[in-house]
Amino acid sequence: MLRTLFSPRLFALHAVTIGLLVVFVMFGIWQMGEFEESGRPRAAADPAPVAVARLSAPGEPLHSESIARQVTAEGEFEAARQLLVPGRYEDGKKGFWLLAPLRMDDRTTIPVVRGWIATADDPAVAVPSGRVQVVGRLRASEPTDAVPRRDQILPAGQVATVSTGELVNLWPGVRLREGYVVQTSGSAAVPVTVAPPTMPTEFDWRNLAYAAQWWIFGAFGVFMWFHFVRDAVRGAAKSERGAAPA
Repeated sequence: MLRTLFSPRLFALHAVTIGLLVVFVMFGIWQMGEFEESGRPRAAADPAPVAVARLSAPGEPLHSESIARQVTAEGEFEAARQLLVPGRYEDGKKGFWLLAPLRMDDRTTIPVVRGWIATADDPAVAVPSGRVQVVGRLRASEPTDAVPRRDQILPAGQVATVSTGELVNLWPGVRLREGYVVQTSGSAAVPVTVAPPTMPTEFDWRNLAYAAQWWIFGAFGVFMWFHFVRDAVRGAAKSERGAAPA
């Protein structure tokens, strides 16, 4: 039987089958990768900065297309109301966000994340005085489910989340615009990394079908290889029995 399995004709069949099987499996993996890639969000158009007042208003939720847009805001920071947001990471390091209210000309306020610092006594904590123009990206208000439990109360001057619903209580007497701006330039603190806007995409199901097709070809090749080998072994055995002396 071993002599039949490793005869030149069947050995060539084994080699061809293995080669085709590797090719079919690799093509299937490639198409599966294309299928997974097709469903990943794509970078959307990143228009020039617009005034934050065009995208955010007090008491009105942000539209999805406004999130991560580049915006500008002019006014004065209220230094006495600046807060630290602990547990924020930048470049793999844990630290704080600097969160300050920016009072605009129309007497509304937009929360601004001025940047990231490693320690609470970093010199960048100092808030710029006078009129400033902030350039950054607009983000949606964070959920408040990250607020610490009663046994994990934060020190005074710190807040767990950048949430409009929480900030209205911490900054009484202000008209808060929805969301917050992550300042991307012009701050003494380390800029917080924020991704540009993305757009959802749909899976290309054809790639999944192509992957299945290649793997079916591979399975069929193994099926045919098995039948060829089985028939060859049976034929050799029959020949040996016929050639044996009576």
